[in-house]
Amino acid sequence: MAVIKEKDGRPGKQPGKESQPLIIAKTPAEEQRLKLERLMRNPDKPAPIPDRPKEWNPRAPPEFVRDVMGSSAGAGSGEFHVYRHLRRREYQRQDFLDKMTEKQKMDLDYLDKVSDNQQAADVRTAKRRKKREKLKQKKLMAKKAKQDANKGEDSEKSSSSSEEDDQEREAEDDAEAPSFVMGKR
Repeated sequence: MAVIKEKDGRPGKQPGKESQPLIIAKTPAEEQRLKLERLMRNPDKPAPIPDRPKEWNPRAPPEFVRDVMGSSAGAGSGEFHVYRHLRRREYQRQDFLDKMTEKQKMDLDYLDKVSDNQQAADVRTAKRRKKREKLKQKKLMAKKAKQDANKGEDSEKSSSSSEEDDQEREAEDDAEAPSFVMGKR
């Protein structure tokens, strides 16, 4: 790639890149709008997504303390400030540990509550499933009973229809040989 130089020897702008006017955002909304416009000029370029900030951790307490603060009467006035900073740092560390313990306790309580809710939901689901199965079995038994009743009626009809057929045959036989003759009047 060839470097373009100005007349005075400084590197110049790439050809094809037009200069953008400098716009100063006056409100946060305008600043966000400008950022979005800059992102949307080239949609193929990946947008920078910042990483999540790390959680603050206090410095670990020193393993070996060289300058131990004593309660002697001859301590200088400068030692008080050192003691004050050490004390503040230790209180911060203890507060942090207390908050972490509380957070872990709350997380465990939450997980216990979630598991209890899940078990209760499973129990309710099983109870409702059992009820649905019972209703389904009841409907199935009613349907079978109805089919059996229909089959019983069909068999009765078929046996009664065979009796009717026998009666019709007898009537036909009787019709062939009338016992009396009807005459004209």
